[in-house]
Amino acid sequence: MNELTLHPVGRIHSPFREKFGIPRQPGLIPDVRMRLELLPPWDVPEAVTGLEEFSHVWLIFGFHAVARGQARPTVRPPRLGGNRRIGVFASRSTHRPNPLGLSVVALEEVRLVSGRAELWLRGGDLLDGTPVFDIKPYLPWAESLPDARGGFAAAPPERSPVVLAEAAEEALARDAELAALRKLIVDVVAWDPRPAYRAGATDERVYGVRIGAHDIHFRAQGDTLCILDIVPGESAHE
Repeated sequence: MNELTLHPVGRIHSPFREKFGIPRQPGLIPDVRMRLELLPPWDVPEAVTGLEEFSHVWLIFGFHAVARGQARPTVRPPRLGGNRRIGVFASRSTHRPNPLGLSVVALEEVRLVSGRAELWLRGGDLLDGTPVFDIKPYLPWAESLPDARGGFAAAPPERSPVVLAEAAEEALARDAELAALRKLIVDVVAWDPRPAYRAGATDERVYGVRIGAHDIHFRAQGDTLCILDIVPGESAHE
């Protein structure tokens, strides 16, 4: 099998409508919920029978919003400040020889909607519209390896403190549905989606993160990230 044609078995519905701001690894924001819509012919109940017995699943998916032809033998991982090159196979860069990703996520519920199966997931790091090519149950006895080495990413990244400006607080107070996303908004900003070289530097630029139907504007104030305002954004779907 020298070549393989892949067909999606499902598609992700996620609050992350743009690549900027997505957690850099699964599980960093454990409360974020996503829905995996299974596609015919894999949306039948038989295809997910027994899956509800597992707490987590692996998703094999495609980096569908990454420009093709940009894969290189070496990359600059954000965890190394974007200043050091390592081999592409020593990284989780989205620019790969084949644009495939692998994430483990919590399986919250297997649901049937009008006879069609869909999965409700937590802790994902996937862009809205991501095609999923396969789903495999996570086996803790085989795949949780506490003695494994993590290389340059041996420890999780550090969260930044976050404050909300008055305009952001007012936006949350006006909209009950938006207020329900408060923790998610704070968590996304706390993981500091800015380019790695910006961290620790003087940076007065205002950044925007799209979460659901809203744009979250923030900037650094020393070591703290300040959410300036939250405004309705134009519909975006990659």
